[in-house]
Amino acid sequence: MALGTFIGVGRSLETALQRVELAERLGYESAYVTHIAARDSITLLMAYASRSERLKLGTGVTPIYSRTPATAAMSFATLDEFCGGRAVAGFGVSHRPAVEAWYGQTIDKPLQEAREYVEIVRAILRGEQPPQGDKFRSHFQFMGLEPRPDIPIYLAGLAPGMLRLAGEIADGVVLWLCNPEYIRNTVVPMVTEGRAKAGKPADGFDIVAAVPSAVTREPEEAKAQLRAELIPYFSLPFYRKMIELSGFEEDIAAFDAAGSDPSQISDRFITTLAAIGSAEEAAATVRSYADAGATSPCLGGIAKTDFDATLEALAGTAS
Repeated sequence: MALGTFIGVGRSLETALQRVELAERLGYESAYVTHIAARDSITLLMAYASRSERLKLGTGVTPIYSRTPATAAMSFATLDEFCGGRAVAGFGVSHRPAVEAWYGQTIDKPLQEAREYVEIVRAILRGEQPPQGDKFRSHFQFMGLEPRPDIPIYLAGLAPGMLRLAGEIADGVVLWLCNPEYIRNTVVPMVTEGRAKAGKPADGFDIVAAVPSAVTREPEEAKAQLRAELIPYFSLPFYRKMIELSGFEEDIAAFDAAGSDPSQISDRFITTLAAIGSAEEAAATVRSYADAGATSPCLGGIAKTDFDATLEALAGTAS
């Protein structure tokens, strides 16, 4: 497996930049950033690129409704040029509350719209005339810049339909809250089906799985913190559907019945999903992701735990 990490920024950008340097020194393969209501994800990766030389740098993920395909192609081409060909363009449809309230857009046909977006971005990067979709249209072509035509494009996937689409049109898929069992039983078969539809081999397709991680002597405190962080996801339709498909319908029901009480998220859900505990226990969880088919397990921090120490403790997990 190619062990990577998600490096977010809390209050201090400098702290995050130092963590990027640490991840590179420790031999991590990649660093991804999420796109939240704070710093712009692609701009942030430019800062990460300035403090690294080897790490693959990707968005995990940028909502397709936050930028037009032409603007996204320009942004990632600029990042890729600056970092010497290390960029990964990660896209996703996001969720209706954010898309409507933040960007003034609507999610109407998510599978179709994701397909249109990716096809237009690919065409622009290759210097081809972009195909015209129903939602997204562009006649943009670069002038004075020839970007790397094969900048990898990844799609966020949760439900079977989007996972199949990722396998068909993307170079990888980015997962969040998808535990090893779901990866083995749903993600791998669906992306393989998509690859077959496109006449492409499954080998070489990157499955990036975010793994909440904390090497700690106080695992119960870390689990409680993670439960609190999961409240928004247990309230969003796309995630709720995936969690139910993962076999945790009782967790959703208990969470709802208790009025969105995070204590109702079961220990089984947390321990299956997260790498929490001693270095040996956490490493075993990370390896379970790889065994299930995740080609790039990526460690993510849990608030109020020492993520730098976790990165150091798990750095040799891939060897």
